[in-house]
Amino acid sequence: MSTDLLNEGLQALQKQQYPQAVSLLGNFCQHYPDRNSPFYVQGLIALARAYRGNGQQEKAITLAQTLQKHSNREIQEWAKSFLSIVNQDEISQNPANNEPEFTKIAGRASQTGVRLMMPRMADNLKFASSFTIILLLGMVLSLCLGVFLIFDSQHPLLGLMISVAVTLVFNGVTFFLSPLIMDFTQKWLYKTRWVNLAEIKRHSPEAAEMILRVCRERQLAHPRLGIIEDQNPTAFTYGSLPGNARLVVSEGLFTYLDDDEIATVYAHELGHIVHWDFAIMTLASTLVQITYLIYLFARRWSDKGNSDNKLKDGLKIASIAAYIFYIIGTYLMLYLSRTREYYADHFASEITGNPNGLSRALIKIAYGITEELTTNSAPSQLLEGTRALGICDGKGAAATGTIYRSNSDVQRLGKVFVWDLFNPWAKLAEFNSTHPLTGKRIQALSTYAEQMDIGYQFNMASVIKEGNKLNKQKLMTNFIVELIISNSHIVGAIIGFIFGLILTISLNNYNLLISFIALGFGAGFIIKTILLYPNFKKTQDADILTLMCDPYGSPVRGKPVRLKGKLIGRGDAGYTFGSDVKLQDKTGIIFTRYASRFGAIGNFFFGATQVEELIGQSVGTVGWFRRGVAPWLDFMELSNKENTVKSYPRFGGLMTGLVIIILGLILPLFTS
Repeated sequence: MSTDLLNEGLQALQKQQYPQAVSLLGNFCQHYPDRNSPFYVQGLIALARAYRGNGQQEKAITLAQTLQKHSNREIQEWAKSFLSIVNQDEISQNPANNEPEFTKIAGRASQTGVRLMMPRMADNLKFASSFTIILLLGMVLSLCLGVFLIFDSQHPLLGLMISVAVTLVFNGVTFFLSPLIMDFTQKWLYKTRWVNLAEIKRHSPEAAEMILRVCRERQLAHPRLGIIEDQNPTAFTYGSLPGNARLVVSEGLFTYLDDDEIATVYAHELGHIVHWDFAIMTLASTLVQITYLIYLFARRWSDKGNSDNKLKDGLKIASIAAYIFYIIGTYLMLYLSRTREYYADHFASEITGNPNGLSRALIKIAYGITEELTTNSAPSQLLEGTRALGICDGKGAAATGTIYRSNSDVQRLGKVFVWDLFNPWAKLAEFNSTHPLTGKRIQALSTYAEQMDIGYQFNMASVIKEGNKLNKQKLMTNFIVELIISNSHIVGAIIGFIFGLILTISLNNYNLLISFIALGFGAGFIIKTILLYPNFKKTQDADILTLMCDPYGSPVRGKPVRLKGKLIGRGDAGYTFGSDVKLQDKTGIIFTRYASRFGAIGNFFFGATQVEELIGQSVGTVGWFRRGVAPWLDFMELSNKENTVKSYPRFGGLMTGLVIIILGLILPLFTS
């Protein structure tokens, strides 16, 4: 029997069409042949929830009691928590209310420690951790062995022992000293203040109680608690073992979040401690760094003069392998980092019974970061320095924070999440990120709220419905075309190689091959630049909010726009002479990028001599909007009442392509 009925029933349940859900799911469960299939169990769980939503309490209880006898412990725990919820009065919901979303606070479970099933979007944490560490360790050991044995040692076993010993000692020392090193940097850079639980209780009684309860139930030593005097809301944890864990938050967390939301953030960070995430990430990071050190070592030794050619060739091969392993290791770390965030969210939802509180916390943290951008001309060094450690990516918070700052209506926020969930560029952007996209995290948290039958803060079913209305063919076609555009120089070089090879064979002139490769590469660079910055005849007046709600937005092909707003500060954290600036209009904030015709030197002089005078002024700007995890504007012109600043983002690409073409044309003259 097909699972179509199950999928239709689940969709009806998400839309709260309970009579239809009961009919579809009941029909599926009655006729599905394999009673041991996970699809059948999923259907039973969904049917129990549909019965409750439809007011058929007795049938819901009977079905849950049946599931309590299931052999799978997670299903038993779910049934137990579901029964306790069914026996209480349902939390009243008023879907007709059109107030901003956060004035309608969604419910939370009546008890904590509810067992929840992980969503499919999150990989298995143990597998992710083991796979990443084993692969990284294998890379390091093989490279250590390769470098040592390149010297044609007469004792290869000794070389293996030395390589293993070096790896273990280096990792061990780094592992155990890393908390002390982090303590020093935290104190020096961010003035971290270590506090006792009583001070946390003053800010959030629920968070203090939850910390005590988790440490007692999990038999954990109380983490060392720190507070950073910074109004940018964030939280992170680090250490080497759960017994010496540090859990640090900023003052901004207490400013922008409510008591129960603060507790969910602390629970999220405790999840990292329980799962040993910081220890695994410390080890993984160390292994990646070792591969880079080996790359540097092998590369430098291969450049030494008066060396045996065989030795130099071997070292060059080792340096290339080390660099490839370093790149692979970096992406493995990013993958592991994203996976651990899902599991920390899952832990927080279970331990507090409040996934909706964590959903609100993520949005309010993004809002707080955006709000602080408006009041401080200098970007936060705290967010930049702890970007990989923090509960969310500070740069990626701009879109969500801007929407909530303008209007906390869930429909506006949902439009941002549509890009996160459906745009192919979002998937590629997430591949390079330490954190999952906010829309995906909210979606996972909403599934936990559904499992608890407590209502959800964000109706992600409506977001998915909106996304399903998008032209999927257009999204994928745009993505493929833009992927080709962004690599036009490589495509051009390949075409040049093919033509050059044909002429080389026919004319027996090998210089033509290099010449045609250069011509193709340069022409591709020019084409790429022209397509990345479309003609300004299509320029439209726009606002930041509307631009960020466009689900078809791209980080490659810029959208020509005109914006009006106020310059409120620099865009580069800790860089006094940064040339990028923050532009704020009535709907949000965006980073604008300046490009001088003289490259980095011109950018430096612009940042040093003009940016400070522009901050605080109302301006109009013309440029190309690009939508990524953090949106930005490549501006061409920025003007106020007194003067106009010209930027040249196309100049560098056009000149580079032209120079390469000229070199390709004159190369045969020099070689002949």
